[in-house]
Amino acid sequence: MTIQDIQEEIVKEFSLLDGDQEMTLYYLMELGQKLPALPEAARKEENEVKGCQSKVWLTATAEGNKMILSADSNTAITKGLVSLLVRVFSGQAPDDVLAAELTFVKRIGLDRFIGTQRSNGFAAMVKQIKFYALAFKAQLAGI
Repeated sequence: MTIQDIQEEIVKEFSLLDGDQEMTLYYLMELGQKLPALPEAARKEENEVKGCQSKVWLTATAEGNKMILSADSNTAITKGLVSLLVRVFSGQAPDDVLAAELTFVKRIGLDRFIGTQRSNGFAAMVKQIKFYALAFKAQLAGI
């Protein structure tokens, strides 16, 4: 599935909630609960996303020409947010990740539910994922 296809799928899922803020937050937390926990060994400072108010750990590995992401957080809502990013970007080629424009956040109304601090943290998570993609792209090019 392409990044755009995954975003469309997310939009479709959230549209069933009809903009209900409480249900949206509950569903977001439910998505976070489904995210596999990171092993304790991966919960180290070098994997921590800087700029997040909550603790967020993000790791990336290469599988062929695809990037595989794993993540975790110490708060339910943030874990839900990072689970959406993992869903959108994991298994994608670095070039696709770098070229991607995230449209689902506004389309599902998440921007209404996340305040400035979470918004900054969300941007930091996206930035970290794009940084990993850039590193893998360089690695694949033999740089």
